[in-house]
Amino acid sequence: MNKNILKLSVVASLITFTSCGGDAKKEESSAAKNTGIDIANIDSTAKPTDDFYQFVNGTWIKNNAIPESESRWGSFNELEKLNKAKLLTILQDASADKTAKAGSNTQKIGDFFSVAMDSVKLNKDAITPLNDEFAAIENVKTSEDLIKELAHLHTIGVGAMFGGYIGQDPKISSQYVTQLGQGGISLPDRDYYTNKDERTLGIQKAYKSHLVNMFVLLGDKKDVAEKNAKTVYDIETNFAKSSMTNIEMRDPVIQYNKKSFKLLAEMTPNFNWQTYFEAIGLKAVDTVIVAQPEFFKQFNASLKSVSINDWKTYLRWGLIDGMASKLSDNFVNEHFDFYGKKLLGIPALKPRWKRALEATDGSLGDALGQIFVEKHFTQESKNRVGEMVKNLIAAYRVRIASRDWMSEETKKAANLKLDKVMLKLGYPDKWKDYSTLDIKRDSYVQNYMRANVYSFKEMVDKLGKPVDRTEWGMTTPTINAYYNPSMNEIVFPAGIMQPVFFNPDADDAVNYGSMGAIIGHELTHGFDDQGAQFDADGNLKNWWTEKDKSNFKMKTDILVSQFNNYIAIDSMHVRGELTLGENIADLGGLTISYYAFKKSLEGKPAPEKIDGFTAEQRFFLAWAQGWRGNMRAEYLKNMVQTNPHSPGNFRVNGPPSNMQEFYDAFGVKEGDKMYRPKSERAEIW
Repeated sequence: MNKNILKLSVVASLITFTSCGGDAKKEESSAAKNTGIDIANIDSTAKPTDDFYQFVNGTWIKNNAIPESESRWGSFNELEKLNKAKLLTILQDASADKTAKAGSNTQKIGDFFSVAMDSVKLNKDAITPLNDEFAAIENVKTSEDLIKELAHLHTIGVGAMFGGYIGQDPKISSQYVTQLGQGGISLPDRDYYTNKDERTLGIQKAYKSHLVNMFVLLGDKKDVAEKNAKTVYDIETNFAKSSMTNIEMRDPVIQYNKKSFKLLAEMTPNFNWQTYFEAIGLKAVDTVIVAQPEFFKQFNASLKSVSINDWKTYLRWGLIDGMASKLSDNFVNEHFDFYGKKLLGIPALKPRWKRALEATDGSLGDALGQIFVEKHFTQESKNRVGEMVKNLIAAYRVRIASRDWMSEETKKAANLKLDKVMLKLGYPDKWKDYSTLDIKRDSYVQNYMRANVYSFKEMVDKLGKPVDRTEWGMTTPTINAYYNPSMNEIVFPAGIMQPVFFNPDADDAVNYGSMGAIIGHELTHGFDDQGAQFDADGNLKNWWTEKDKSNFKMKTDILVSQFNNYIAIDSMHVRGELTLGENIADLGGLTISYYAFKKSLEGKPAPEKIDGFTAEQRFFLAWAQGWRGNMRAEYLKNMVQTNPHSPGNFRVNGPPSNMQEFYDAFGVKEGDKMYRPKSERAEIW
């Protein structure tokens, strides 16, 4: 079971930029303290009223090539580079610590990282650490054997056949429930198997070659490898054809198909769920949510049409595909050649230390994060961000009250949802206990599998217990944030509470334009096209009047249309429906943060200009610099096809083009490219 989480006037501004005007010495003094905006990145040949992204970031874009081992490079990556330097020191110290107590977090992260770094041992061991796993697959003789082996593979982190997890019941958020969903494919999305355009056909061809190459590395002769590759590709294609599209999967209602164990068994008579659940450690499963029933009908049929031997071939592939990056260089390089070079256009593999570090964070995140927080996170940052959250929630209430398209009944429910938002800032109140997880210096891939077994058991043990509302879905050093609708919570790891997103030395305009907008973004996810379907307690339950719901859709449809018109690369347009939730969150977050910033100034004198920019202008400049970045063409194409986020340039230009506040700050007027007539602007929150 793999957890699939249902889981950025013209003349006046240019003049003030080129000649500060006013009391230049006073402004110089303010800027010297900490401007928070790197004006060296500004492209003064661009007009902020035509392309705000280019104006703010153009010089940075020109001067910052993407490193050979990266798919993209931007603000997130720059901060990640600094974070990784801190984490590397922690891991190197842990690896060299001869006094670390056996079973301690220091011993575990040190040993995990150390063996991941030992290329000599990895290349010497080659495939041998997986010999027992391949032998177990080879020993499958019957359908019952197949189910038990599949269950085992799921526990060690192999995502074969289907996905699933133990999570909150979307309609009863106080309870955990078993949930099953589509899966079993190795390409990023079903459309990579079903589309017939030239790019997709090229990827399909490359993927088939990759399958052959991997089977050859496993010891198959070329003709056998080709036959096995076709077997895998055909099975995965059938899974893809019966899968929901990524846009269909944005609808939580159509995926809420609650069935008794008896009905599940009747729907898939060719699969013994009792055997499977017992094998993964689940007992007395009486209720299951089946997210995509059509997929499981096809899955049931395939259990008869596909032979045991072909399933064994498919499982061999699943095992090596899932573990290749933790093996010897020949497997690592072949894996990267397809998933890195071909799919994302990345020329070079990341240095081993970066890959080992990321794997350690992925497997032992709380152990590493706890030390990271002790060394590099201050209570002051947590307090400052907490104060911003309070101001943003207060501003949200004012905005809700001003929505003329919402009834009082719906406004009351929206305010109740704000009342109950849970805030998680910096790091968890309680850290994971890794005492039952055995980490040794014997094998990288075996450490990885043991960590997966630990996480899997932690998940299945939830069933029948009270929902743990202290749990985090991201590790502490992560440079990201999230909103979880079932918990009605916003979560901000310590990793993102650093410049360029949060700068304790910068003025409020900058911090509200960057970190404030991110906080507002996550809050707005509770009121986007998906989050708005969950109530204050995290239940999938309608709390809107029909008229309000219709009004909301009319407004969000404007945003869909706007983003559909953006051309990302070549002839590929941004997918407005796929990115709608993130675009609502960007627009809502930026708007709410603007008014929270204004609220924070109550009783204070108007902020001075810094570097010739007003506080209002600096607010938007901070927003824009947070999304600067360069992307490789193949990465961008994959992003447009599969990612619910819009590319950074459209995240920068899209929301402000709907905001009168931006028009006032920079003097946007009719005829400017950032200008939209009022009737065509999306004003939601």
